[in-house]
Amino acid sequence: MTCVSELCANAIAHTASGRGGMFTVEVDCPRDGVARVAVTDDGGAAVPAAGSLDLMAEGGRGLAMVAACTSRWGYSEAYQGRTVWAEACWPVAVPSPDRPSKITRQARLVPPPGWPPGPAA
Repeated sequence: MTCVSELCANAIAHTASGRGGMFTVEVDCPRDGVARVAVTDDGGAAVPAAGSLDLMAEGGRGLAMVAACTSRWGYSEAYQGRTVWAEACWPVAVPSPDRPSKITRQARLVPPPGWPPGPAA
């Protein structure tokens, strides 16, 4: 949520989206163990950069925080604007070659007494 908030705030503060434009937020899980967020805005003059941290500056830490909190981030030029994205990854189970990848159980369904109901009288 922090990274989404930062990317949206940047779209408003640093692009034409904050001057009467708009931006779009997409959240996706493209594969197991990966969450991706992308913010497409109306574009700005400068390209997104994490930059160097000035501890005395009022701002300038946002994309550095996004970089620190996610597995990777980047940007691409969109049709009319720019998309800034970030991905967070976590470990997923990998099946062992010695064991089956899926354990299945067979269940026997027992109908309740009087099932199926008889024809209506």
